[in-house]
Amino acid sequence: MLIARGGLRVVIGLGKTGLSCVRYLRGLGYSVAVNDTREHPPGLAELQSEFPEVDVVLGGLDGALLLSASEIIASPGMAISAPDIAAASAAGISVIGDVELFCRAVSTPIIAITGSNAKSTVTTLMGLMAERDGLRVGVCGNIGTPVLDMLAEGQKDLYVMELSSFQLETTHSLTAAVAVVLNISEDHMDRYSGMLQYHQAKHRIFRNCQRYVFNRDDTLTRPLIADELPHASFGLNAPDLNDYGVLLKDGQPWLARGREYLMPVAELQIFGQHNIANALACLALGEAVGLSREAMLATLRDFAGLKHRCQRVALADDIAWYNDSKGTNVGATLAAIHGLGAAIAPAGGRLVLIAGGVGKGQDFAPLNDAMQRFGRALVLIGQDAPVIDAAIRADLPRQRCASLGEAIAQARAAAQPHDAILLSPACASFDMFKHYEDRGDQFAAGVQHFLAEHSS
Repeated sequence: MLIARGGLRVVIGLGKTGLSCVRYLRGLGYSVAVNDTREHPPGLAELQSEFPEVDVVLGGLDGALLLSASEIIASPGMAISAPDIAAASAAGISVIGDVELFCRAVSTPIIAITGSNAKSTVTTLMGLMAERDGLRVGVCGNIGTPVLDMLAEGQKDLYVMELSSFQLETTHSLTAAVAVVLNISEDHMDRYSGMLQYHQAKHRIFRNCQRYVFNRDDTLTRPLIADELPHASFGLNAPDLNDYGVLLKDGQPWLARGREYLMPVAELQIFGQHNIANALACLALGEAVGLSREAMLATLRDFAGLKHRCQRVALADDIAWYNDSKGTNVGATLAAIHGLGAAIAPAGGRLVLIAGGVGKGQDFAPLNDAMQRFGRALVLIGQDAPVIDAAIRADLPRQRCASLGEAIAQARAAAQPHDAILLSPACASFDMFKHYEDRGDQFAAGVQHFLAEHSS
């Protein structure tokens, strides 16, 4: 029998994160209740089987329940500006997230990573680098295992945490060994009042950090904290003495630290300028926590990239097909267009872009110049296809399609030898798919089906 502790904890939102919060809090002996705006949230049956004593309120926020809490643990998917949550906060009730509970519990060094794009790539690479260097590492946060479930795996030497702006809003006790904002571009404008509020949420990652890394090609990533704090930068130009960047050697670009050549860019398996920047960010972060350069460079030579992130899924008739379904905002799609477009341009190739979905209030106009420079054609799907169509005014053939299968066929009809067909939607997926992984998997399967049907 657990001994009850210190007041009621109300968990808002079920699913994997909510369940991990209930397990953790009940394990510590707290009284817990759950509130979810959905009538049938995922994880409900599992919760009721595992914790029949936990009260559950569904179908909307319960203001009275929230006001009875000693502390509220909100899912990242729940806006803390919601009236009932804001009222509880105004009444002096602490509103936190699962990452805050995690940070209160651990003293192990943390590499904290955020940004509008590339978080998952950099987080995965850092985990692989630390593992190769012989450390027991936990990779968690906005990627893979919920942070509180990670605690059940036992003692780690290092945690590598991918953190979203939503998670950072409800985190107060993070003291990262090193923190980075990789880049900032417009995203989640359906949740934030503007770029300033989004920027401020991202920069919470730097509070109380021991070191920081910033992207000198993106001034919005540099924190407004004392320069006396140890720090390093990364960028695609020549670096200063203790920073990371790119130098030319015999006409070829190399990853470099100061004046020191580390590795030819040609040895990376991941392509594009954005992935050069990702590799440099990893080197700077790894140095900050003492990872060996040998382990880091070996990992960079081996790493072939993440699924759904500019992943080549087919090559037929001298046309390559790429799945970048994780490109859920304009910044991510711009990075993919520039990286892939520049790679195929020397052979005369251009891009056929498949884009569209739920735009989250973004401005799609930045895609215009990139498609003018690298585009062959534009194929649009989903709820906000008309918005993207109006924003991209480049003189390109374009087609709106009712299904992903139709989009695949139209993209192939527009493509020419040496071209690449790129699914990089710049949008969320939930108008047509379960999630971005489902969208990417359906694209990859659809491409294979199309090619099998049309093979000569």
